[in-house]
Amino acid sequence: MDFNVKKLASDAGVFFTRAVQFTEEKLGQAEKTELDAHLENLVARGDCTKNWTEKIFRQTEVLLQPNPIDSTGARIEEFFYEKLDKKIPLRTTNAELLGQHMLDAAKDFGPGTPYGSTLTTVGEYQKKLGGAEREFLQTSAINFLTPLRNFLEGDWRTISKERRLLENRRLDLDVCKARVKKAKLQEAKAAAAPDFQETRPRNYVLSASASASEHELRVAQTEFDRQAEVTRLLLEGISSTHVNHLRCLHEFVEAQAAYYAQCHLYMQELQKELRSANGDSVPNAFAVSPSSSGALAGPSGLSSSSLPGASPPPRPPVSPGGRESGTLKIEEVQPPATGTRKAKVLYDYDAADTSELSLLADELITVYTVPGMDPDWLVGERGNQKGKVPVTYLELLS
Repeated sequence: MDFNVKKLASDAGVFFTRAVQFTEEKLGQAEKTELDAHLENLVARGDCTKNWTEKIFRQTEVLLQPNPIDSTGARIEEFFYEKLDKKIPLRTTNAELLGQHMLDAAKDFGPGTPYGSTLTTVGEYQKKLGGAEREFLQTSAINFLTPLRNFLEGDWRTISKERRLLENRRLDLDVCKARVKKAKLQEAKAAAAPDFQETRPRNYVLSASASASEHELRVAQTEFDRQAEVTRLLLEGISSTHVNHLRCLHEFVEAQAAYYAQCHLYMQELQKELRSANGDSVPNAFAVSPSSSGALAGPSGLSSSSLPGASPPPRPPVSPGGRESGTLKIEEVQPPATGTRKAKVLYDYDAADTSELSLLADELITVYTVPGMDPDWLVGERGNQKGKVPVTYLELLS
């Protein structure tokens, strides 16, 4: 019991001296031993790695499990299964659940009805999409999330522990430096103003105190240097962590690409089945006709041309009052005093003859109408160039 009390008192004393040293450093009343530049850079690099790894890890979890309530429940369930050393059961995805609801609804509506048979087809493909999603979630968790979690909960905890120990060793070293400095000042002060009756005993005590402080300083310096080397070696291992996380990132991208490609394939197959079953008799509310592409483009400038794989609409037909009749001569057309508008070109267009104006996608031109011109065409001007342009290739701005 006496030993424990003495150890507790000793630890309390060390903690108090460290706290005093730390406070005086913050107030600028004590000197602080600085780490070497290389170690400081390693520390900053380690902190940066930890912070961004944590953010990427958390956001990836949100991406894979966007519902925070489901995510919390899933983590609690996984925690209990890990503690019980049991295999975590496969969790049904939202797409699989939607597919099952569609299949159940098809049974009630009648699988022979058009709606019921379509629900059956879509439900089966929704379950396929859910299976692909589950495989993607499992692959991402193993190949990407697990290495990041292992770093945060394993390597970084060890590094943080050693850094805290290094900070304590530094505080101890600075405390010893302050004691040595104080002892030398007292010894010099006593030597400058001797007391002939107490000079020898007092000088002897001061000299012994200075020697003891210098010995403690040497021990503290050795422990600090040793701990700094341990911390440096651990922080230099961050480079190998970056290499490992780079490999995991590549695997995550590959899994993501495979998942989206599989989903795209399933949706293409579903569209083909629906078309063959319905004979294209069911209108598609999401289809955009070429003649309305310019009208559907909103103020943001997003139109069908900005979608991947968008193809230009067909060339508008030429009316009898158009190119063949020769009644409209573009070089004689003058812009009206009012009624001109700016238009953004949606697709590249090659002029068929000299009466038309070639266009480049995303360029801005001035357009207007003239009496007798086909409504599918406008007169466009770009600098000194002028010619007919098809309306379906434009987005009218103002």
